Amino acid sequence: MAQPFEIAKDLEVEASPEQVWEAIATGPGQDSWFMGRSEIEPREGGAARWSIGDFTMESTVTAWEPPTHFVFRMDQGPDGTYHQFDYRIEPREGGHTGVRYVHTGMLGGDWEAEYEAMNEGDPMYLHKLVEYLTYFSGRFAKGVDVQGPQVADRERVMAAYRRGLGLGDPVAEGDTVRLTPDGLAPIDGVVDYVSPHFLGVRSNDAIYRFIHGFQGTTMVGHHLFRDGVNQEEAERSWRAWLGSLFDGTDATIVG
Repeated sequence: MAQPFEIAKDLEVEASPEQVWEAIATGPGQDSWFMGRSEIEPREGGAARWSIGDFTMESTVTAWEPPTHFVFRMDQGPDGTYHQFDYRIEPREGGHTGVRYVHTGMLGGDWEAEYEAMNEGDPMYLHKLVEYLTYFSGRFAKGVDVQGPQVADRERVMAAYRRGLGLGDPVAEGDTVRLTPDGLAPIDGVVDYVSPHFLGVRSNDAIYRFIHGFQGTTMVGHHLFRDGVNQEEAERSWRAWLGSLFDGTDATIVG
């Protein structure tokens, strides 16, 4: 039986309501901080599509009130499952803007595990939204969403990421780091997010995320803001890097 859920968060960003609206209610804006690719028809009743890999989620815009209120709801599945995302935006003093985020819907199948994953994943993506608006507002990114094998052991996965990036242990938010992923150019940046299943680094031209996802999926979810990025080449390079850490045959860590 499908189970109802709600995840609600309040944010404050140093950006105008119009800048926040562009980030959350346009395809290029969402692509600059959320995973996958988004297309949004700018009107109430318009279509909203989100794709990652071969999967596409079809939704309908149910509230379109720029720049204060944006809602889209996923088409309901045969089992009654769906997701709805509600953003309310309000100006605040000192050039700041408040955002009220409410993610609701119905979950099926292994709903408890999915809800637990979203309870960690949603705050990570909202933090990335704040990072985007703080450091990259007005710029649009090329997204790199690449999956590796499923590896159940979270601690082994996160240790492999740190090792593969040339990081020590432990890693803390605010640490200045130099990532040295094999096969890619070194990356100078700052650790901007650490949680049990996520490691985040921000450079002056990118936001990087190294993820142990739902059902043990290993993946990266990066946003590259520099000019002239070849998205397909970047995806190939990061896919090869994941392959250097994990054995795709038996989903065990190499090394």
